[in-house]
Amino acid sequence: MSLASLGRNAPARPAKRSVGAIILIGIAWAVFAAILLLPLYMVVTQGLSRGLAFFWGAIREPDAISALKLTLLATAIAVPLNLVFGLAAAWAVTKFEFPGKSILVTLIDMPFSVSPVVAGLIYVLLFGSQSVLAPYLDTHNLQIVYAVPGIVLATTFVTFPFVARELIPLMEQQGTTEEEAARLLGANGWQMFWHVTLPNVKWALIYGVVLCTARAMGEFGAVSVVSGHIRGYTNTLPLHIEILYNEYNIVAAFSVAILLLAMALVVLLLRQWSEARLSRQLHANRED
Repeated sequence: MSLASLGRNAPARPAKRSVGAIILIGIAWAVFAAILLLPLYMVVTQGLSRGLAFFWGAIREPDAISALKLTLLATAIAVPLNLVFGLAAAWAVTKFEFPGKSILVTLIDMPFSVSPVVAGLIYVLLFGSQSVLAPYLDTHNLQIVYAVPGIVLATTFVTFPFVARELIPLMEQQGTTEEEAARLLGANGWQMFWHVTLPNVKWALIYGVVLCTARAMGEFGAVSVVSGHIRGYTNTLPLHIEILYNEYNIVAAFSVAILLLAMALVVLLLRQWSEARLSRQLHANRED
């Protein structure tokens, strides 16, 4: 057996950390604890300060249940819409050349730079009582702002970059070689998408959907502007928490916050799982 093969088969020894590395790791953990862990601890302790009976009563209140249902409804509508848009935009940007391609990429990133409050105001200007469309909406008895459709539109706007932004870099890295080979073998566009493109990007797609879901459930600014804060009707969970807090019902506010936190933790676990799968796929692509 050669020395080279012995070196390859020998177990890797962990690298010895320097004092500077240990200090940096300690600082990172201290900042993480101060910024994230301590606030989370305060949320949980405050929400449970009056016992489990009060906690269950706060999250089972009709207004809280209505807010939960609206949050899930807006997420359930916005995420599939962004999934379709993200796939279509990533496919167009990475597989074709066309005029205005750079403008489309810039527009995809727009919600990252526009304040959510401004996004909400845009929909108020478009569909509010003082807008140009107001007479048409009144004639057909359509309510957009201060109703569920406005909340869905605002949520969709602030979350639509996530899926596309996860897919575009991966699809650019993969190129068009496999699609061209499939076309030479007689596959049509749908067959290429379903049997070649989608399997190659499925983990990036799932990761983008998870990020989009997390953002949709926690959206506050844009939804706050278009909702009208109608209790039991247009309040999502973040808005319901704000109302409880402003009414000095602190413990109930933190109790509902625990519910939102639990939903976020579930999404976080899904994010870690999808991220691990995506990293494994990218590593396999680099080896190929």
